[in-house]
Amino acid sequence: MKPVFLFFVFTMLCSCITKNVNSFEVKVDGSLQQELSISVNLDQLDLDFTGSNQKIALLKETEEGMVDVPFQWDAVKEGRLWFVHNPTEASKYRIEFQDELRNAKTAAGYQKKEGKIQLLLGENPVASYQFKIKYPPTGVDSIYGKSGHVHPLITPKGDTLTRIQPPDHYHHYGVWGPWTRTRIGDRSVDFWNLGDGQGTVRFKEFGPMDAGDVYASLVAHQEHVDFGADAENSIALNEKLELRLWSLEPKNRYVLDYTSTFSSPLESGLLFEAYRYGGGIGMRFTERWHKDNCEVLTSEGKDRLTADGSNARWCIVSGESADGSGTSGILFLSHPENRMHPEPMRVWPIDGNGGRGDMFFEFCPIRHEPWQIESKKEYQLKYRMIVFDGELGPDEAESYWQLFANQPWTIVVND
Repeated sequence: MKPVFLFFVFTMLCSCITKNVNSFEVKVDGSLQQELSISVNLDQLDLDFTGSNQKIALLKETEEGMVDVPFQWDAVKEGRLWFVHNPTEASKYRIEFQDELRNAKTAAGYQKKEGKIQLLLGENPVASYQFKIKYPPTGVDSIYGKSGHVHPLITPKGDTLTRIQPPDHYHHYGVWGPWTRTRIGDRSVDFWNLGDGQGTVRFKEFGPMDAGDVYASLVAHQEHVDFGADAENSIALNEKLELRLWSLEPKNRYVLDYTSTFSSPLESGLLFEAYRYGGGIGMRFTERWHKDNCEVLTSEGKDRLTADGSNARWCIVSGESADGSGTSGILFLSHPENRMHPEPMRVWPIDGNGGRGDMFFEFCPIRHEPWQIESKKEYQLKYRMIVFDGELGPDEAESYWQLFANQPWTIVVND
């Protein structure tokens, strides 16, 4: 399939009536049909923020006249405004100041509950970040207790797709990404296999959280703890994990961004050794899925039998719905700026787990080559998940990836 090349051109026309009105048009080139989230940096526009009673409104031109468009200020990047654009609808917008604005609703929100921060679509929790340590079942070594992971991850109609603490791998925790075979000086440290007692990943504190008409988000700071080091050097990695849940159409899907930014405070840094597991984004799927009701399709046409060890831009993992009446799944997207993109994958063999063929998936940037992490240097890995009920085919998957990979929209301001 030919790639869908996207570009977003914002043409800002200064009004001859007042300085504080800016119009722009969104142009999308290609066959994209999905709603997309777009940001505007108001620092680049001809807007005067003086006047304490002034409030910004975003309007869209329709056949019935100008209508309000929900929008949201970015909680992390100051001065950036987000809104949702449907490429099949009107493309002309205007930003203006008003004395009174409509009553804003919260399409995407968050709440704290039972040691988790739940990200909500409307009132429904769909993705939860565990910040308190989740201990294993009674009788299992408490060393397997862990915080800093995503579970449950739930489809729009209510199917839970993640699994934690399965008896075959008590160290598996929904969606998570510890590094496995690392080398610190002359020592080997494993932050993944908790039972070895070498290391773990723990929640430390929260950064900004946000909720509104367009998305809900949280920033969690996590520490990779080296149990074999002295107290001064016990933190091998500092990680900032950002989750952002977008409120987009259609209602049988949602978009969840998973961005990991990390650095090492160690003077010598550390080495991520090449291995089939480690880092990136990994997910242990529901116990309902096995070799007879779960499928894989990658951007390179690989399936459940051939995907393991191959590279891909995207991968669809899908299986039977909980009620047996259809399909649900996740489209995983790897960003082109990620190390080793198109990214290597770990996909469990179909005859694994005693022949059951349970499902595990991971984008694994150190699968084939080691990665030297230099002291105090920042690194980043960006992923997106499209969680869906029903069907999602390869053409749509490629379109979603193009949208994720190519967001260089241009803002042109006319004098």
